[in-house]
Amino acid sequence: MLKRADRNSLRRRRHLRLRRGMAGGVERPRLAVFRSLTHIYAQIVDDARGQTLATASTLDGELRESLKGKRKGEASKMVGALLARRAAAKGIRRVVFDRGGYAYHGRVKALADGAREAGLEF
Repeated sequence: MLKRADRNSLRRRRHLRLRRGMAGGVERPRLAVFRSLTHIYAQIVDDARGQTLATASTLDGELRESLKGKRKGEASKMVGALLARRAAAKGIRRVVFDRGGYAYHGRVKALADGAREAGLEF
């Protein structure tokens, strides 16, 4: 009897397929997204050096109080804006967007929109 693979293993396969053709370098680091049921995490990674340049999440101290009572989509947009501000402080303007195997809608799209509005280009 065939068993269907669970959602997360399918997402990981999609992510690996996406990552084959994408790598963040010095000129355009990779903006990687991870989404759990309750939180969303984003980081800007330089794959050439194997170094994380900036991070933001809904667990971040700067956002924690302002996220109370907000919906997940609104919180994701705020995380994207915070990440873009942190990236701008380090001189990063252009990135490659890695959606992590998730569909580009909902919280992932909100994070991308928030980052774009705050000045990141991708």
